[in-house]
Amino acid sequence: MADNSAIKNLNLIGSGTTVEGKIRTQGSIRIDGKLSGEVHAAENLAVGITGEVEGTVNGRNVTIGGKVKGNITSVEKLVLEGKAVVRGDVKASKLVIDEGAVFDGKVTMTETRPSGQNY
Repeated sequence: MADNSAIKNLNLIGSGTTVEGKIRTQGSIRIDGKLSGEVHAAENLAVGITGEVEGTVNGRNVTIGGKVKGNITSVEKLVLEGKAVVRGDVKASKLVIDEGAVFDGKVTMTETRPSGQNY
């Protein structure tokens, strides 16, 4: 029997922590510190209000509360909260930009289709 406990785990980069490089997780991740590089999450990805990312961000559902300088790809939903500052292009099926968020870039909306359906 395969152990799927890693998928349910939440990874955290705390405030005051700086990371350089690539991060990949089969679960979810929250960034409250600083990341310079790439982050790929198979599940949810959140950049907290104190979080800063300079690089590529990829996840199923992505929520930005802090700062991102780089491109963001969200398989399902991307939320830019009221204090978010995003400078880069975004790609998502659903996009929510709260009042007060700063966004400087290009948006590409993608369709999520159940497999096997063609329109």
